[in-house]
Amino acid sequence: MPAISLKTERKPTRTRKLLLLSPFLAALFLFTFSMISTFAQQTTTTTQAAPSFDILGAGLAVGLCGIGAGLAIYGSTSSGLAAMVERPELTTWVLVFAGLGEGIAIYGLVVAILILGRH
Repeated sequence: MPAISLKTERKPTRTRKLLLLSPFLAALFLFTFSMISTFAQQTTTTTQAAPSFDILGAGLAVGLCGIGAGLAIYGSTSSGLAAMVERPELTTWVLVFAGLGEGIAIYGLVVAILILGRH
């Protein structure tokens, strides 16, 4: 009797990838549609809409830079720890690269402070 293999490796197809990306695409569409409708409205004063976009920009600056810094620190420290096991003299370089990753978050905070300090 032939052995039955339980391993079934499925390569992700194009439709499956599109199905996995569909929530992101829907959110992007809704965000774009809301921005277009906001700009399409006729307002008498332009200073009313400016603070809300400033807060949105500052929030995006801090949030996205925080995510980017987290990914940078994760990548540099996890691979750096593996490198330090084999060569302990690389400890300084691992700390330098982790500090560069933390700098991304600090730049995002500075940009947010500059955006909010404009008014």
